[in-house]
Amino acid sequence: MSEPLQSNSSTDKDKPVKRESMLANLLLNIVIPTLILMKGSESPWLTSQLTNLDGQMGTALAVFYGLHGVKLAIIVALAFPILYGIYDFQRAKKINMFSALGVFSILLTGGISLLELDPQYIAIKEATIPGILGLVTVLSLKTKYPLVKTFLYNDKILKIQAIEEALDKHQKQPEFERSLNVASWLVASSFFLSSFLNYALAKWIIVSPAGTAAFNEELGKMTALSFPVISIPATIVLMSALFYLFKSIKKLTGMSFEDVLVEQ
Repeated sequence: MSEPLQSNSSTDKDKPVKRESMLANLLLNIVIPTLILMKGSESPWLTSQLTNLDGQMGTALAVFYGLHGVKLAIIVALAFPILYGIYDFQRAKKINMFSALGVFSILLTGGISLLELDPQYIAIKEATIPGILGLVTVLSLKTKYPLVKTFLYNDKILKIQAIEEALDKHQKQPEFERSLNVASWLVASSFFLSSFLNYALAKWIIVSPAGTAAFNEELGKMTALSFPVISIPATIVLMSALFYLFKSIKKLTGMSFEDVLVEQ
């Protein structure tokens, strides 16, 4: 009896983690929240859906807590990325730093919106989180665990053991550490660029007071534009850091791109 149980346990442990769906990511984090914020704020549609699902109780609760219309749209829209973050944690069986920060950012957005604070706090919040990541990336250079090794120089992307052996063989570790420092600054610059673009986008789009349908629509518009306006430029900078690292590895070890990249 004990042998089959032990075998099943080992099988479960070795079972590969299900990969994240990019389509689900985009739909639940950007597309659906954007549509709800832009189309659901002035319409009784959301409240009527609660009525269909829960009878009169859903509507009564929504009205009682002042969640009809504008506020209800915010809660429903932000619930999608929050639930997706929880799902991502269950899928990966570990906390993803970016997913956790994303959920925290969404909660801050919800709090600012529902408390009807000054819209400038949205811009500040949008700039602060990537700005902090950039600072932490730079400060981590002073520690034994620079964050560039989490973002780029890790065994999910590169064959770390083979690279380290080649660096030791050619006695190029000091030169490679300098390359990692440069890559760290490039990674940090991608976060600083995101911080600036986040702030500029929020200040440009969100001009209406919180608690209004116009504010919700602007929040939805900002969410929709955040991918092309912010994510693409930041990703280009991050990819530049990765290719710089590839070039440095090739120069210092003689290994080709195929030699160092992990097969997916």
